[in-house]
Amino acid sequence: MRTMLSNRIVRVYLLLLATVAILAVVDGNRILSESTVYAVMQQFATLGPVALALGLTILVRNFDLSVGGVVALSGCVAVIAGATNPWLGLLAALATGAAFGFVQGSLIVKLNLSSIGVTLGGLLTATGLAYVVTGNREIALPLRDIPALLDQPLWGPLSLRCFVAVVLFAIAALAISLTRPGRDLLASGSDPKAAMVAGVRVGTVVTATFVIAGMCSAIGGALLSFSLAAASPTPLSNPLVPAAAAAIIGGVSFRGGRGHPIGIAGGVLVLAVLQSGLTALGVDPFVQDVVTGAVLLIVGLLDGLDFRRRSNDVQRRFHLGAFRAR
Repeated sequence: MRTMLSNRIVRVYLLLLATVAILAVVDGNRILSESTVYAVMQQFATLGPVALALGLTILVRNFDLSVGGVVALSGCVAVIAGATNPWLGLLAALATGAAFGFVQGSLIVKLNLSSIGVTLGGLLTATGLAYVVTGNREIALPLRDIPALLDQPLWGPLSLRCFVAVVLFAIAALAISLTRPGRDLLASGSDPKAAMVAGVRVGTVVTATFVIAGMCSAIGGALLSFSLAAASPTPLSNPLVPAAAAAIIGGVSFRGGRGHPIGIAGGVLVLAVLQSGLTALGVDPFVQDVVTGAVLLIVGLLDGLDFRRRSNDVQRRFHLGAFRAR
C-alpha cells in the first residue's frame, strides 16, 4: 500500500514538473515571472481546501457534491457574522460547514443512503440558504483592511490565505500517515467490511470525514469572501469540477482507500499551473479546458493500466499458488 501511494505521489509531481517545463519552453519569461508564480499560489489557496475536502470523502468511498454550496454559504455567513470581528465570522463559517458535514454523514451512515443523493440535496439546501441569509444580494465586508492582510505576499509568493491552505494539507497528511484515525480512514475506504471485522468503527469514520470536509470547505469559502471583501449567494464559479479534477490528478481513486493529501496538493498545483500559465500566455479559456481534459485523460489511462497490472499480478500469484498446491 505504501509503495502504491508513493508511486501515485511521485507521478503527480513528475506531471507538475513536466507541465512547468513545457510551459516554460513556450515562454519562460512569462511563466516563471513573480506575478505568474503568485497567481499559481493564489489559485492553490482558493481551490486547495475544497479539493482536500472532496478528496477526503472520496478516500472513504463517498463523494461530496455539496462542497460548492457549502463554500458559498460559509462565505456569506463569514461576512455577515464577521462584520465587526473576522474571527467571529470564521468561527460561524466553521460551525456551518461542520453542521452540514455532520448531518450529511449521519444520514449516509444511519440510513445507508448513497452519498450522491444526500450531498446533492446538501448542495441545493446550502445554495438556497445562501440566498436566504443574504436576502438575494451581495453583502460587503466593512473591514477593508482584511483583503490586503490575506492576499499580500508574505513569504515569497505565499500569502496568508495560501499559507492556511498549506497548513490544512500538512495537518491532513500527517494525520493520515502517522495516526490511528488516519489509518482507519484509509481502511474504511479500501474495504469497509474488513475494516469493521478489524474493529474499525466505519460509520464514525465516515461521519467524521464529512464533518472535516465541511469545515475545510467552510475555511475556503470564508477566506475567499474575506479576500473579496464581499459575499454573494451566487458563487463566482463552481469549485466542484476543478476540485474533483485535482483529486483525480492527485492520485485519489474512486474505489476508495487509495490516495494521499500530498498527492491532492500536487493535483491542485498542476491545475493552478495550467490555468495561470495558459492565462499568462493569452490562451483562450476553452483551450484551457481542452488541455485540462487531456491531462485528466492521461491520468485516467495510467490508473487503468496500473489497475490492470495489479489484477494480472494477483491472478499470476493465485495460479502459482494453485500449481504449488498440486
